Amino acid sequence: MSSGNDCQSKTFTKPALGEKEAIELVDRVFGLKVSWIRPLPSYEDQNFHMRISRNKGAGEGADEYVLKITNSEDSQEPDLIEAQTRAMMFLSTEGFPSATPYLTKDGNIMSLESGDTGAGNKKYMVRLLTYLPGTPVAKIATNTHIFFEIGKLAASLDKALSEKFHHPSVKSLHRGQFIWNLANVPLLDQYVYALGQNKYREVVEQVIELFKGKVIPKLSSFRACLNHGDINDHNILVEPSSASLENPQYRVSGILDFSDMSYGYFVFEVAIAIMYMMIESPDPLRVGGHVLAGFESVLPLTEEERGALFLLVSGRFAQSLVIAAHMALLYPENEEYLTITAKTGWKHLMTMFELGQEAVERIWFETAQAYPSHPPA
Repeated sequence: MSSGNDCQSKTFTKPALGEKEAIELVDRVFGLKVSWIRPLPSYEDQNFHMRISRNKGAGEGADEYVLKITNSEDSQEPDLIEAQTRAMMFLSTEGFPSATPYLTKDGNIMSLESGDTGAGNKKYMVRLLTYLPGTPVAKIATNTHIFFEIGKLAASLDKALSEKFHHPSVKSLHRGQFIWNLANVPLLDQYVYALGQNKYREVVEQVIELFKGKVIPKLSSFRACLNHGDINDHNILVEPSSASLENPQYRVSGILDFSDMSYGYFVFEVAIAIMYMMIESPDPLRVGGHVLAGFESVLPLTEEERGALFLLVSGRFAQSLVIAAHMALLYPENEEYLTITAKTGWKHLMTMFELGQEAVERIWFETAQAYPSHPPA
């Protein structure tokens, strides 16, 4: 789970509006009356789920929204927030289940507002986004069908963004030192201290060195694209698509959190999806094959991209585990939230390295091959 542009002790201030203040904000900025409100969990930002009262003839729109109040640090990058929001709007028009913003009274997709939260006159970027129904993948009993569908979604989403999404703000997504971009696994060197001295640190240091030697030199051979960058088990919502209790089927009903968008490579997205879906499976080593099959049903990987998959998945595990450990030292009160992935993540990473790249790849590729064959890239 990712948050923030880097791991340094940031100067951000998390918004701390009360429910009454949030209701008044929605009225003042968006001209809407709130009939019901409840807070939603968030690490650096502040989110509220709310229902809007609509009188007859009061205009069109959804009844439920999420008020998203961005932390003071990220609010200073309006182009980045606009790029993320415009991408969400674009994907919605393309048929993807992504949220869209309700425009302010001035006709804008967001508004920079002063916050009176006791921390000085901080400014916070405010958006009102449509509320997406569904249950996070993290809270369902997963199966091979949903893993395939998430792989297919990851490829379709990046393909649509890279081929059709054009907006002046997109240039802000060239985020060279963004810690969550998979190309930046070598930046973890400065944070491994947070792991202490143990076998986990040894494996992470091995991942970083292998990444430097075997992945970084090959980046130019990968196909570049725009990445969502965080297709994880909490950012994908699903709804039942069948009534079967023995073998429930699901469809994706929502894609959340575009704050990690950046320029990367198609193979990054499938690696990220594999890593997070492994967290949710009773048979984690085979997950990669199901996600890969879904991804390649839309966009087959090249030989070079397939060859890097093991280290890319390992690299994402390392990013998640190291950054969580570092942030937990800075913010011990949020340790439980920050270390969600770590509960099973370490076990999976250690298992992958005990088996070795060749054995893990064989499991992934044979599992994917069992699906109908796909044309070569």
